[in-house]
Amino acid sequence: MTGSQMNLFSAQGHDNARQEAPLAARMRPDSLDDLVGQEHLVGEGRVLRRAIESDQVPSMILWGPPGSGKTTLAHIIARMTSSHFSPISAVSSGVADLRRVVSEARERRGNRQRTILFIDEIHRFNKAQQDSVLPYVEDGTITLIGATTENPSFEVVSPLLSRCRVFTLHALDREQVALLVQRALEDEPEGLGGLRVELDSEAADHLVSMANGDARIALNALELAAQAALPDPEGIRKISLPTVEDALQHRALLYDKAGEEHYNLISALHKSMRGSDPDAALYWLGRMVESGEDPLYIVRRLIRFASEDVGMADPQALTVAVAAQQAVHFVGMPEANLALAEAVVYLATAPKSNSLYAAYERVQRDIRDTGSLPVPRHLRNPVTSLMRDVGYGKGYKYAHDFEGHFVEQQNMPEALEQRKYYHPSDQGYEKQVEERMKRWWKDSE
Repeated sequence: MTGSQMNLFSAQGHDNARQEAPLAARMRPDSLDDLVGQEHLVGEGRVLRRAIESDQVPSMILWGPPGSGKTTLAHIIARMTSSHFSPISAVSSGVADLRRVVSEARERRGNRQRTILFIDEIHRFNKAQQDSVLPYVEDGTITLIGATTENPSFEVVSPLLSRCRVFTLHALDREQVALLVQRALEDEPEGLGGLRVELDSEAADHLVSMANGDARIALNALELAAQAALPDPEGIRKISLPTVEDALQHRALLYDKAGEEHYNLISALHKSMRGSDPDAALYWLGRMVESGEDPLYIVRRLIRFASEDVGMADPQALTVAVAAQQAVHFVGMPEANLALAEAVVYLATAPKSNSLYAAYERVQRDIRDTGSLPVPRHLRNPVTSLMRDVGYGKGYKYAHDFEGHFVEQQNMPEALEQRKYYHPSDQGYEKQVEERMKRWWKDSE
């Protein structure tokens, strides 16, 4: 068989494999201009884009949520730099596979062709496996592109991490996922254009919502729905909401992120927690999460609730709410749904006090009514001799010099000298605060 015949069969095999690949793989773009999302990395003038266009690509770790484009970006880098692309999965590959790739890379290097070793889910490799890559990254035999959904600071060994640039990819937003879906519907060679698919608006909204920023989920569910939809007499495959629900195996719940139901459900969640009803609070949380609500929107409301409705009755509530926000960022959904549930139950069962909320409202009212009142001179820092001469800091009592580390002095502007904003309740920790304040300020009550 001649070389040209071998190349022909190889090309035909590649084309057949691409046609048989899932829609998400077939729709993978070939250039940065066609890549959807990640403008902070590959937009005009960005460092990574300049490195790719100048053929100066470093070894790197691509860190981002599923379906954000890590594999796609690696393919584009290889294509634009005329590099050989050697992909392996850390789930199913081992050191023997790495050795094979390195051996082949050495041969290509002799022919002045770069090899990009793409390791998907690199966090699945153990320390020894990661260490085995290190010498070949260091001597330039391969350019490593590792993809991970986990924080590389914890999952990639330090020597390898120090030789790679870490680029963080963001989850796609709704508009970006919707754009990819529309492209797939219209594209004829690789997409579903030849099937004459029509996706109704209700089905499209549910598909995009349930994808939760994961393009792969959206496109593969779309393909399954298109295959399940029978052509009508005119040859059109109409995809309705039930078909998409079936493809996703997830029933669409009545919910509109921008409409009345959005505000109804968050109101129900807030008021159920305020009413110390953990069961109702969990239900309303579930309704929002399972409908595809942005978890960061929910957790922002939990943080507000921790200060507004629990407050000083349990200062730990704010810590728990902020920890839930960190969990959503670090772990992502759906794994972080239990962190949200834990925070909701904690807040619902915590003692309640709106003393802080009421106190700050009083402060806002006084500031609005009295304007910018001057700071008493004894509270001002005398940072220059002139300030000291005109009385800055004069008469200030340093609390730590007094018994109990407390001393009574005027800390308010003179016009508000007797004003009291914060009135502790008798709930939870705030009861201790009330007793302490009474002991300190007993002479001024």
